[in-house]
Order: sequence, then structure tokens, then C-alpha cells
Amino acid sequence: MDGTQARAETMNGAESLVQTLLDSGVDTCFANPGTSEMHFVAALDRIPGMRCVLGLFEGVVTGAADGYARMAEKPACTLLHCGPGLANGLSNIHNARRARSPMVNIVGDHATYHRQWDAPLTADVEGVARPFSDWVRYGQSSRGIAADGAAAVQAARTAPGQIATLILPADTAWEPSAGPAKPLPVPPRVMPAPQQLETVARVLRAKGAKVLLLLAGPALTEAGQRAAWRIAAATGCGVLAQMSNARTARGRGRYPVERVPYPVDMALAKLAGYEACILVGAKHPVAFFAYPGKPGSLLPEGCAVHVLARPDQEVLGAIEALAEDVAKGVAPPAPNGGERPRAPGGAITPEGIAATVGALMPEHAIVVDEGVTTGRGFFAATHTAPPHDWLQLTGGSIGEGLPLVLGASIACPDRKVIGLQADGSGMYTVQALWTMARERCDVCVVIFSNRKYAILRHELMNVGANPGRTALDMLDLGNPDIDWVKVAEGMGVEGALAPDLDALADLLRGAMGRKGPFLIELLVP
Repeated sequence: MDGTQARAETMNGAESLVQTLLDSGVDTCFANPGTSEMHFVAALDRIPGMRCVLGLFEGVVTGAADGYARMAEKPACTLLHCGPGLANGLSNIHNARRARSPMVNIVGDHATYHRQWDAPLTADVEGVARPFSDWVRYGQSSRGIAADGAAAVQAARTAPGQIATLILPADTAWEPSAGPAKPLPVPPRVMPAPQQLETVARVLRAKGAKVLLLLAGPALTEAGQRAAWRIAAATGCGVLAQMSNARTARGRGRYPVERVPYPVDMALAKLAGYEACILVGAKHPVAFFAYPGKPGSLLPEGCAVHVLARPDQEVLGAIEALAEDVAKGVAPPAPNGGERPRAPGGAITPEGIAATVGALMPEHAIVVDEGVTTGRGFFAATHTAPPHDWLQLTGGSIGEGLPLVLGASIACPDRKVIGLQADGSGMYTVQALWTMARERCDVCVVIFSNRKYAILRHELMNVGANPGRTALDMLDLGNPDIDWVKVAEGMGVEGALAPDLDALADLLRGAMGRKGPFLIELLVP
């Protein structure tokens, strides 16, 4: 018996699981553990190689794992405590699933023989996990838990990226194991059927400018955008990104792709006139909510919908093949160029905020946008900013911006991360600031402090409600005002107040020229 085999045979279940995760390429764990997970925590000491990041709330943990996956292009694992801990993290698991981010959730539970006693933390963990997961398994034994872990990673990495939740009863962690399991192969993405490509090419040739290419996922990489604009140059078709996207390559050298607008009336106007819509890794464009007297689909009545590639298929290969078919020999138009934005100074406006950020961001920054109302018009003003990646809230469940900043910074420590954050949604997961300080993340968070849920004031009008004082008070974040600078400093993050765009520019210059976390509270009128 060699040393490796002997070491494997003396591992407990938790140790075999940690080693299997590492062997399968999962080397980062965002954690908020409890008693049931202590053997997994101890295993992280005995099995070297796993970076462990502590979050003070489970929504921070799961949101950070989402941001990490979007930038690292591989899953992290989370460590959560029983059913209630999983429940606390579900909002950002929902967002991650909508982003198609790979994620492995390790959820501790009572020992298998202890569940019969209905102790206070007993819950239907599987029942909680299933609506938010693509793969769920309840560990049955310490000798099988490593194989369960390998299967969880395989599921998470299966295209287009899935949520895998493995429930780890305490006794399966502490009892002897059979050693780590071998990593499982990940199924490759497959090209769409030739008929899909042929149909879409025929539609483009026949209808030209009346066709919309709607992009998402890998189609929003630099290569995907180049192929889309070649197709547009050859056929005259329109090009848009879907409303919410996990990651978009933007800035100089990329292309001026705009998104389907959030407000229904603006979206309907933007999409009017199209007779066909081709989905390239995207979903059918629909309104976020139902509104009285307005349609759910944002496409014009009678607009035909064709699928070039589903999100789980080879999206980039499909659009590049389509470009070779309908645009052979046609060069793409010139990408974004011209002067980068200039910081305008003066009073605060959404356009001025975007121009200031675009003027001062470094090359290859990562921008996390949970600006909600304030951030809707940021794309137009940042097309000629230095090349960067733009991450959005994808599932509509607010409170993921700060965790996304954290996770993206852990994945890409050599890149500056800029968080554009609404104040109301920022308070959902404000604990992320503490972890940014603990991990010395190179981030700058700009809080849009309008001291109200501004988006919900708009929604009151959109649904035809007639608000009075009680309703408006429910959407007001004043009385008392939140002092974000003091909140940040209490979490270990230096902060400063910006009452206008001149102060914002000065503070951003300082933040871009230093390492470590910094917060700017921007007083938005």
C-alpha cells in the first residue's frame, strides 16, 4: 500500500469530498458554516488548496459564488448551514441560475439518524433546494459522498451552467470514507442542428433589416459581437442584447450593443417593425411584470421567432457559422472608437455619472451594475470607455450587486472592480463590505444614494396604482437617512461622500490609483 492509498483510506467523508472538489477544479469556497459543517471546515485545514472566503450572510456567499463563476468561468462551492442557511441564500441562487452560472452548494444537515428527533434546525432541505437548483442529491453515506461531489461538479459545469446542491448530513462527513472520487467528464456543448442554421440564414436573406438578432451568453463575448456585426453589415439586420445579461464585453475595440429596455413602452417602441427575431443564446423578450392593458411579449404582433442556438448549445460557434454563411467575405464594421468619455463635472445626472466612470475606469475593469433606476442609461455613455466587462443583475431579485463585486474580485484579483450600486438594494447584502475588507479586494463601490426605492415609485405608476402617503412612505429610505460612509467604515472599508460630479471624479481618480476597497456615497437628487 503506497502513501497516497493509505492517506485516502484514513480520510473521513468530508476530507474525501474536499479532495474530490479540488481534483474536479473547484478551488474556492464561499462559506457561512454552522455546527453540522464543522468536519467539512476541519477538512479544509487538512486538505490544502481550497481558498476559503467567509461571508457574514448566506446571500453574500451565494451572490459572491455567482460573481466568481461569471469571471472565472468555472464553479466555486458554497458552504451553507442546514435548511435555514440555504433559505437565506436562495435569492442570489435564483439570480445565479438566471445568469446560468455554475455553482456547487454544499448544505450541511443533521446526522441521518438525528433527523427523527425533529431538532430545531430540522427542515426539508431537498424541498427547499429543488425549485432553485438544476441538480439535487442527499448524501447517504460517507463512502459515497465523494462520488456525490464529483457528480455535483459535473452537473454544475454542464452547459449552459447549472446550480448543483449537495446535502451533506453530519455523519456522512465524520465517518470513514473510501477516499476521493475521480472527476467526471463534462458533456461538451453541441452545435445546433443544420436545419436551424439554414432556416435562420434564409430568413436573414429574405427579410434583411426587418430581422432582429437578439444576443445573450457567449454571443456577447468580443468574438460573438464581431460575428453579429458582420451579419448586420451583410444583411442590414438589427442587433440587440437581451434585457439582463450575466457578462458583456464592452468598451473600445468592442461593438455598441444596446439592451432591450426595461420599461415596457420603450421596449415596444425599440422592437416595433421587426418581422422576425432570431434568438442567439437568448430568451423570448418579455416584460418583467404584467401591466394592465400592456402585452407580456415585447415583440410586435406576428413577429416570427427563430432559434439559432439555445443557451445550452454551442452559441458562439453557431453565430460564427451563421456569419460565414450570410456574410462570407464581409468585414465587420469598425468597433467602438473615438475619444473616451470626459468627466463633465457639475450637478449629478445619470449620463454624467456614466461619463465620469467611463472617463476614469482603467483598462480591463469589471463593472457590476445594480444601479437599478439610476443605471438604466449607462450603456450609451460608456461605449468608448476602455475595454471592460459589464455584469448585471439577471434574475431581478435585488441585493446581488455587492456580492457580485466581491466574487468578481476574488476571481480576478489583478483587475479593478467597480460596483454601481443602488442604495436600497445595497442594504440587502451590506455585509459583503466586511468580506471585501477582510479579503483586501481591489474594488470601488459607488452607492447611488437617492434615499428611496425609486424603481418602485415608477412601478406604482406603471401598474396604475394611486399612491397616498402610506404607500409613498413604504418606498422612502429616509427618516433616518442611511450614512453609507459610516456604514462602510464600520465594516472596515474606507469611504467618502460625493455631493456632485466634480467630487465623484476626484474620489474615483484616487480609488483607481490605489489598491484595496473604497466606497463612494453619491448623493443622487
